[in-house]
Amino acid sequence: MDIQKEINKTGGFTNLELLAKQVVEGFISGMHKSPFHGFSAEFAEHKVYNNGESTKHIDWKLFAKTDKLFTKRYEEETNLRCHIIIDNSSSMHYPYVKEHHLDSLNKISFSVLATACLMNILKKQRDAIGLSIYSDKYDYYAPEKGSERHHQMLLNQLNQTITSISKSKNTDTFKFLHLIAEKIHRRSLIFLFTDMLQATSNPEKLFEALRHLKYNKHEVILFHTFDSEKELNFDFSNRPTRFVDVETGDHINVYADNIKDNYQKAVSSYFYDLKMKCAQYGIKYVEADTTKDFDKILTTYFVERQKFT
Repeated sequence: MDIQKEINKTGGFTNLELLAKQVVEGFISGMHKSPFHGFSAEFAEHKVYNNGESTKHIDWKLFAKTDKLFTKRYEEETNLRCHIIIDNSSSMHYPYVKEHHLDSLNKISFSVLATACLMNILKKQRDAIGLSIYSDKYDYYAPEKGSERHHQMLLNQLNQTITSISKSKNTDTFKFLHLIAEKIHRRSLIFLFTDMLQATSNPEKLFEALRHLKYNKHEVILFHTFDSEKELNFDFSNRPTRFVDVETGDHINVYADNIKDNYQKAVSSYFYDLKMKCAQYGIKYVEADTTKDFDKILTTYFVERQKFT
């Protein structure tokens, strides 16, 4: 099946779950050793079924061959609780794309598809997942659960996030991170997708909120989401261009080449400061470049999951 056909021409994904599954399977097939080995979805051996035990794990295929009842003995289950947080402010909908597909994702659609990929893996692992989405308000919250109904509800919410373009919505990220931190009571793995633009105005408040997320021994992974071509390399043609702040409406008219060098130095310095600040507070910093594939996102998950459990 052509993945590109799974993109809705209205801008959203017609089958986000299927697309995420294909991305994950492509990632897994490229690895020499399956990262699922040893997790709770794999069983170690068979044991004789004893009367009174649950019949849930009886191997009926083996029964047909041997006429004896055996159950699958699973590896020790270490079910994980994971909460994913998505910044849905207007800046996350940059750059504007007419149709979202794997070769043309903006920051919000990259975050949504990455989240769906993580959900696909968490579902295989029988882990519980929760979701928070915020913009200028607390748009959505769902606690950590592992049911199929819950999984489908989150996928539907993710799709709505893509198709509802957020206009002129700035956000105080730190305010919502504090609210989310108060809701997550049990030790969890927390992923945050944000472009970190709010950190330029209130860096101390933002990192104070990130530290709050680490309360109760949570592990926090910051996926710093950005478009490297536009936002890091400032790859624009050198002609009179109006650059507009999508959250405030402020604008400036310039030739790109006139400010490119200073811009790149300032942004590179900002990125470096973010990394150092995250290291200082024990927060894992991961660059989530929307022009790249999802391998870094998925690799980070598997590494952190093994450390977490």
